[in-house]
Parts: sequence; structure tokens; C-alpha cells
Amino acid sequence: MNAVFPTPSGKCPVAHGAQTATGAGVMDWWPKALNLDILHQHDSKVNPLSGFNYRKAVRTLDHEAVRRDLHALMTDSQPWWPADWGHYGGLMIRMSWHAAGTYRMADGRGGGGTGNHRFAPLASWPDNANLDKARRLLWPIKKKYGNALSWADLMILAGTIAYESMGLKTFGFAFGRQDIWHPEKDVYWGAEKEWLGSERYPSVDDRASLDNPLAAVQMGLIYVNPQGVMGQPDPQRTAHDIRVTFARMAMNDEETVALTAGGHTVGKAHGNGRAEVLGPEPDGAGIEEQGLGWMNHVARGIGRDTVTSGIEGAWTTHPTKWDNGYFHLLLNHDWQLVKSPAGAWQYEPVDIREEDKPVDAENPALRVMPMMTDADMAMKVDPEYRRISEHYYANPDAFSDAFARAWFKLTHRDMGPKVRYLGPWVPQEDLIWQDPVPAGNAGFDVAAAKAKIAASGLSQTDMIATAWDSARTFRGSDMRGGANGARIRLAPQKDWEGNEPARLARVLAVLEPIAKAVNASLADIIVLAGVVGLEQAVKAAGFDIAVPFTPGRGDATDAHTDADSFSVLEPVADGFRNWLKQDYVVSPEELLLDRAQLMGLTAHEMTCLVGGMRALGANHGGTKHGVFTDRAGALTTDYFVNLTDMAYSWVPKGENLYDIVERGTGRTKWTATRVDLVFGSNSVLRAYAEVYAQDDNREKFARDFVAAWTKVMDADRFDIASA
Repeated sequence: MNAVFPTPSGKCPVAHGAQTATGAGVMDWWPKALNLDILHQHDSKVNPLSGFNYRKAVRTLDHEAVRRDLHALMTDSQPWWPADWGHYGGLMIRMSWHAAGTYRMADGRGGGGTGNHRFAPLASWPDNANLDKARRLLWPIKKKYGNALSWADLMILAGTIAYESMGLKTFGFAFGRQDIWHPEKDVYWGAEKEWLGSERYPSVDDRASLDNPLAAVQMGLIYVNPQGVMGQPDPQRTAHDIRVTFARMAMNDEETVALTAGGHTVGKAHGNGRAEVLGPEPDGAGIEEQGLGWMNHVARGIGRDTVTSGIEGAWTTHPTKWDNGYFHLLLNHDWQLVKSPAGAWQYEPVDIREEDKPVDAENPALRVMPMMTDADMAMKVDPEYRRISEHYYANPDAFSDAFARAWFKLTHRDMGPKVRYLGPWVPQEDLIWQDPVPAGNAGFDVAAAKAKIAASGLSQTDMIATAWDSARTFRGSDMRGGANGARIRLAPQKDWEGNEPARLARVLAVLEPIAKAVNASLADIIVLAGVVGLEQAVKAAGFDIAVPFTPGRGDATDAHTDADSFSVLEPVADGFRNWLKQDYVVSPEELLLDRAQLMGLTAHEMTCLVGGMRALGANHGGTKHGVFTDRAGALTTDYFVNLTDMAYSWVPKGENLYDIVERGTGRTKWTATRVDLVFGSNSVLRAYAEVYAQDDNREKFARDFVAAWTKVMDADRFDIASA
């Protein structure tokens, strides 16, 4: 019989904080502990569609029907959230833009490729106010097409169709973005603890000092403050912020002007009311709001009375029509600084004809003042931005084409190579920012190539290190980098310190003739050399395990490569090869986690690869730190066995260097770095290390290493990924 314990009167029967964030977690108690959460996110347990293949499903979608439904939606104004001028185009464009516009080039994170705009913190950013309404307006379409149309694709497509419906000839659109189901933990949005705070400048007056990898100037903003730097109008200072921010988001000056003007050609800003009467953001709102935020229960807060940014008005005379009206008003009028009804700084024309004013968003019988933001005035004040603006004003077709291309780039930059694009509207043109790679020859004699590599005189370390360095640049954040293309032989990668340029040049000089002799790409031969070296190491450990290899990689050329944009892929650390370019504020083990997450590795795959690379003696520059074995070159578990052996003590010898000392003799047996010792000190990583240190898991380790190695080598093989 089960005992039943009564609940004391007035006491809650559940542990407070156990189901919410109110309880103190591990990181609250020990904030300096290594947080492995970024390697555990998006687990299958949070995915209600586990095993579902979106890339197959979206091919079955009736794409033209979706297009028709979105066109119809644009002018189907709903009373609960009426469309400005009866057209939702401006709202949908802003939603698409703010979903895609978080992309930053430094780490490839952000962007609209995962549908993350549905979740905190993005769903509740001040700059995203009322975009929750746009998603609710799209719900009937998402409901209708179901799993075959992801939120990520739908939110980006809605903005593209909005432009199309207002007269822009768009450049194209690609499907293929797969939804996530949980807030992202791997994106660092800034250290600020309050919205619109600004702690990301070591010197606020030095606007180029914006901390990497950040691009937006304040917490909760997509780009820059539209009222001016820190809310103080100054178009010239704002121009500098815009240039830094857009460059970090992979845009040049021409694209920046086109996007600014094109974004403000349609729609309006909302500030005709009192911001202080708005309710909390979605993630702070009451349960009765059902996920909506910024609700106004005090006065009318829809239509012309909506408050979003606090700035009020349209930029052009015809805000639902694609035209050149933005430049016409900006360049042909003088503008004076005023405040909106909500108290935000904005500009209005000093003198304007009545017919050049836009009509009221709800009453076409009324004409109202247009406006410009500080960011718009920057297009007029900055000499280079003004030159480009005047060119676009004089050449409307050039402006439309420049914007259509920039919009396509903005909304597709995080999707990776064109081979990942799906659907009937994918442009045929290859674009340099897509990192194109010519098709390779998958039919060469792999066995003959392996024999030539084995007989080449290259060391096992040379083969393994070169293959690793070629592949480790891959980052799943924006699907860039990797071994395909063999860009390790091109500028800038061939000269990166982390690639050991002298050793790399020597190895490539041996592998290039082999590639020609067997009619294979150098990219394939580099990876195949790693296979040869790894199979030798597996055999030396006493196991017979084939290392998978799939040919077909191509070789990119300098013409296929935007060297400047590839500079951001340069590794500043590689914990797998026990290398740091220099000392950083961030610890070496945190840098290892960041790299592992970008490469798409789990915590146990990361553990396995680090231990294996040490056993293989594949450290950068041939250093011996962490090589806890007398059998370097054999794929043994010695690293884990000796790391977990209490016969040794670990003695600090510097900021990032330790001696591994025999307790009995006091003799230094090995040396190590923080990256090595964290696998013994962190409880989770030690648990993984102990698995591989067990006597019964030697072969399991070898097989796990081969699987993880192959995953890294093939990470960018989108051509062989599951269809």
C-alpha cells in the first residue's frame, strides 16, 4: 500500500521554481562553470516533427498557390489589426527584414533561416514591436499549408511577395529554411541587462569600437537607433554607425543605400499615441494576451493610433507603391527636426506641396506630413551615401535592380550555397556571396588515389592536419566554409597562421600532382589524404575500421572567392589542435565550445575528437601539450586513460600551461593546456572522458572518432545530404 503524505495547510504541493526560470540553476550558483548548453540545444526531444524531412516536403508544396494566398492577404485588412491604407505590405516587409536583418558576418549567426523570430529574445525586442501581429496575420496560411511550409520560409516570403504586390520586380526567392522549436542559446546579442542599453562600445565616442561579433548598436535594435546615436539626432554620426553596422552584416555602401531607400519606399512608422500606455512585450505579457505584446488597453491603439517605434509617418507620397518617391522627397526638400506625437525625434519637410503629402493611413480624404528619420538624413548628409542616392534617383531602374538584389542577399545570406536553395523561383545567376564551387569529378579511381597518397612520403600528421584545417572552417550558422572548394589553397586561407602556411604549402605541393594524375579535385584529395592518415592510425591501434569517403568535391578559384568576406572565417583558436593565436578575454575552453557549436558537433563528439586528435599527435606546430601517450599516431584512448588516472597531479605553470606530474616521483610526464584539463575538471565532460577511458570502449572510441571525423569532413556536402 502506498503511503500518502498530506500537504500542510496553505502550502503549495509543487516545488516553486522547478518548472520555471525562477529557480536557481547550476550557472546561477557557479557562474564561472563551463556552460555546455549551446552544444545540447535543438535536441530531438524539443522537436515535434522529429524525423520529418522538410526539404522533401517543401518540394511538394503548391508554390503558386502560396503566392496567390499571400497576394490576397496583403489587402485583406482585419479589424483587430487593420492594414495601413488597406495594405499589409509595410508590416510584412518589416517582419521579413527584422527576421533576416540580425545576420552578422563575424560568426554567421542571426538571420531568418530558422524561424527564430517566433521565440525570445527576438520576439520581444523593442525594435520588433508589433511584429507579433504580422505573424498572427500569417497564421491562416501556415495552418493551411502545414508542415510543407516552414515559418522560416513563410516569414521571409511574405516580405518578398509584399514588394511584388506593390510593383517591384523581385530577384527571386528560395525555399529550404527549416524551423527550430526552442529559443537559440548560441547567439550572443550583447552584455546589456536592459533594453536599448549600450555596453558594447569600449569607448562610446569611438563608434568603430563596437564589440565583435555584434553588429547592432544597442540591445534590442536590429541596426541603428533611428532617432540618432543614443537617441540624439546627428545624421553624420548616424551615417558612421550605419556604415559599421551594415558592413558587419555583409553589405557595402551601394547595398546599404538601396536597402535603406527601398525599405522606406513603402509603409510607415507608427508613433501617433502614448508609448507609456502600452502593455509589456510578448514574453512579459499576461497569459490572457495569448502571446501578443505591446497591447493598448487604455485607448485606441490600432490603425493610425498605433505606437511602435514612436516615430510617426510615411516616407513617401505613395506608401503602397514601389517608386522613386523616397529620393524625390529626401533630396528635393529641406528638413527640420521635430518630435512625433509619441515624443520621438524625426524630421519633416520645411515646405511641401499638398499633393506631395501622403494620405492618412485610414482616411484618404486627409493629407498628412511625410517624415524622415536620422538614418534617412544620413543618406543625404554623408557624401558617399548622397552620391549613391543621387545616382539611384536619376536612374530608377538601376535603383530597383540594386534593391531587388540587395533584398535577395539580405534574406538569403544565411542559407549557404545555392545547392541548398529549393523551389521554382531560384535565380539562375551565381552570386559571389553564395561562395560558388564548381562541380567536381566523383568518378575518379579512389583506390589508386589512396595508393599514391600513401606512397607520397607525407607524414600521417601532415595528412590529418591538412584535411582538418581545410574542413574546420565550416560553420552551420550560415553554412559557409568547409573543405569543398579547397579554398585552403587560396587567399586569404593559405596565409592564415592557424593553417601553418609553410607546412601547408609543402603538403599541397605533394597533393596537387596526385589530384591531376587521377583527375580528381584537390579538395577531394586533401580530404582523402586525411582518410589515408586516419586509417593508418586506426590500424596502428589494432582495429580494422574503414573511414568513409564520398568523392565529388570541386575546386573553387579566386574568381569564385570573395577574399574579404572569407577573412571572417579565420580561426583565432583551435582547441582540437591545441592552438591559440593569442591570449583572449574569453577562455580557451569557451573558444573550443564556440567552434564546436559552429561545426555542428555535440558535446560527446567534441570530446571524442579532442582526445583523438591528441592521440594522433595532430597539434598545431607539433606541440606536445595534451599528447598523453607514448604511442602518438595510433588512435588509442590513452588521452582519456591518462587524463583520468589519479597517479598524476596537475600543476599550473602559466596562464594556459600545466605540468602533468607523477605523484610518486614528482617527475613531469606531460604538459597540457586548459582545453585539455577541462575534460577532467568539468563534470559533464569528465563523464564523457570516463566512457572513453574504460577498457571495454577502445574500439567504440575508434568508431566514434571515425564517425565524428567524417561528419566534419562532409559538413558542407549539401549535395549528398538527405534530400
